[in-house]
Amino acid sequence: MKTTNHPISRYALAWLLVPVLISCKNDPKPESNNTAEPLPEPKIVSVTTRSMEFIGADTITSGWNTFVYENLSTEPHFILLDKYPEGVTIDNTIREVAPAFEAGMAQIMEGNMDAAMEAFGTLPEWFSQVVFSGGTGLISPKQTAITTVKLLPGYYIMECYVRMPDGRFHTSMGMAKEFIVTEEDSGLEPPEYDIMIDISRQSGISWNGKPRAGKTVFRVEYVDQTVHEHFVGHDVNLVAVAPGADLDALEAWMNWATPEGLMSSTLPDGFTFLGGTNDAPMGSILYFEAELKPGTYALIAEVPESRKKGMLKTFIVD
Repeated sequence: MKTTNHPISRYALAWLLVPVLISCKNDPKPESNNTAEPLPEPKIVSVTTRSMEFIGADTITSGWNTFVYENLSTEPHFILLDKYPEGVTIDNTIREVAPAFEAGMAQIMEGNMDAAMEAFGTLPEWFSQVVFSGGTGLISPKQTAITTVKLLPGYYIMECYVRMPDGRFHTSMGMAKEFIVTEEDSGLEPPEYDIMIDISRQSGISWNGKPRAGKTVFRVEYVDQTVHEHFVGHDVNLVAVAPGADLDALEAWMNWATPEGLMSSTLPDGFTFLGGTNDAPMGSILYFEAELKPGTYALIAEVPESRKKGMLKTFIVD
């Protein structure tokens, strides 16, 4: 994954993940002579949101991890995984980062971009060292996002910076949670995939093959990564598009650095987010899974002017 070091990236952050072991039951028959080695127990990192929180575990293993994020709330959310520099914790975020973002967003809401930039300029120096390490794409209420990502050991924050109707980030409402990725490796391998997606600043979003109805696993490679005009990098979000839905309105909504961008109350009708992969460094490979039904879908990055950049593409599932 490529690091997106930008002055106004994602601010308060939120995570808490719960590794869940799903094991097969042992054969209760005492006469069984089966001496084969047991299969490894598959592991997932289960995360749930019911209102404005992440419910899950504080510690997970390093290496490949599959995040299963169930959004039981009434708001769209995502999970962004931020790897913090050594010695910096969520307490630093609360004291040094949150005030700068809240002040900057207040100025954006008033249309004062120069004043907003001045506020964001007060972010601490260490914030540029945060490594945005993937996570899920946007997920609509009552939907579940499944994303597989490879993580290095360290101290992380999980966050969602979708915005409230008053402009506040979900992070400031409680969607910022610390967790530790241990030295112990998960021992997992990446999943098999059906569709391969590339995303880059030069060529936008592209993929091979034709997505079909049913469970589909997408492999996403970040060919490059860059800071866009809204100070963050690109990602991939899968969206189900209802007949007549306004793609121009969706494109405008995906830019958080506007008065009504990425605000839950201004999300245009006709779009259901189904997950994806979040901001990640160049060279990163992530996977996400979705159950596709016949209809129209879009792959869109959370960047300004995504269509011009080739980062808003549609496809039809028969």
